Amino acid sequence: MSLTTTYSSAEDGKIIHNAEHYVLEAQHGDKWAMEDGDIQEKLDALEAKHGTKPNIIHIMWDDTAVGKVGIPEIQTVRGFETPYMNQMADEGINFMRMYTEPACTPTRAAFQTGRYTVRSGMHTVSFPVEYSGIDGEEVTIAEVLSDVGYKTAFFGKWHLGDTEFSYAHNQGYDESFFTPYNQVSSMWVPGAEVNNVMTGLYPELFGEDKYRMDSSWQPNGYLWTLEGTNEWGPPPDITSFWDIEVEAQRRTLEFIDQSVEAKKPFFIAYHPIATGFVPDPRSKSKLTANKNVLQEALVKIDAFVGDLFTHLEEKGISDNTLVIVMADKGPFTHFGPRGMVETLYTGGKGDFTEGGVRVPAIAKWDGVIEPDQIVGDILHVTDLFTTFARLGGAMVGTPTDRVIDGIDQTSLFMNGDGYSRRDYVMIYQGPVLAAGVKGRFKRDWKMRHPACH
Repeated sequence: MSLTTTYSSAEDGKIIHNAEHYVLEAQHGDKWAMEDGDIQEKLDALEAKHGTKPNIIHIMWDDTAVGKVGIPEIQTVRGFETPYMNQMADEGINFMRMYTEPACTPTRAAFQTGRYTVRSGMHTVSFPVEYSGIDGEEVTIAEVLSDVGYKTAFFGKWHLGDTEFSYAHNQGYDESFFTPYNQVSSMWVPGAEVNNVMTGLYPELFGEDKYRMDSSWQPNGYLWTLEGTNEWGPPPDITSFWDIEVEAQRRTLEFIDQSVEAKKPFFIAYHPIATGFVPDPRSKSKLTANKNVLQEALVKIDAFVGDLFTHLEEKGISDNTLVIVMADKGPFTHFGPRGMVETLYTGGKGDFTEGGVRVPAIAKWDGVIEPDQIVGDILHVTDLFTTFARLGGAMVGTPTDRVIDGIDQTSLFMNGDGYSRRDYVMIYQGPVLAAGVKGRFKRDWKMRHPACH
């Protein structure tokens, strides 16, 4: 019956979801339809009041366990504070069951496309130098929102490939300032090469090797940051790596100004590179009692979140702007830097256990999202694609020729706890279905043993 419904949806020009969604829709569809009618009235009233669709800002960083931000009691134990994100939780929603993919590239591709990354082929972590990337035929949330008049921008860690078709400006973003790779490149500098932190990138630093027959295979440099198709900044070194973060934050606020002046709704994805593996040499002292790389990064991101909300208020658009902050997966507990530890659940980056795929996520929208909410409903990173499309009036542009795993969760954002439209998540490690979540139950598919006969 689910398969029949799927094909019918395709013929009707509706979004095709996975089969589990139709099981829930058969049980709750009438209620959802009533909720959607009320939601649309509210969205229409907001557009009439503000003169535009709502603005959307998405901030996503790396390697953080659920509970690490938004819960000051845990931070007291860990020796750091994020007062602005904690205030966000007090004034909005603190999601306790936001699921992602287990690693950087997969989560970022899932966010952009609304699809499990086993469908797009972006299911493994991209490392420099990659020579591949997200396919040009994938449809991103930026493309969908651009088609209905949004100004769109991406700033920060892209990590979706180093081929031109995969670049952010070719994936729907009007303005882009991005790193094709992950934070590993923070160690790909001459100083680190001399100390054998990374080896092979700077052959001019090596001694003579009389047995070397072929040098054509070896990379001799790489792009660090792209501004559209142009390389930005000086040749890579530790200081210029951290300049990327400063510039991304500056451009985020500037893009808000440009959009307000143009009287256009905007969508900004600012994805910090803040957990670089080599500290900024300009930082002469630590900011936290914890002193480790993740916690130091979180307080810096938090300071910008404070600046961001001040800026939105000064521009008079805080009540027409949805802001979401979140991590892309659990902590780097396996062979990672100090401070990457489990918090509420077992596991971390790369694992299919809850510690690997359940992350902090906080949403604030003045006057729309009720304050001081702790939400226990299941939400998946792919849901942001469909929810943003709904908020932006762009559902008509969402692809109907492929499965979209993201569910429209506008009701959860606007009505609060108990209004999710999913009670399931499929968790892949690479192309392998590793686990499935249904309600409060979880099945380990990867390590299962065959039944005895």
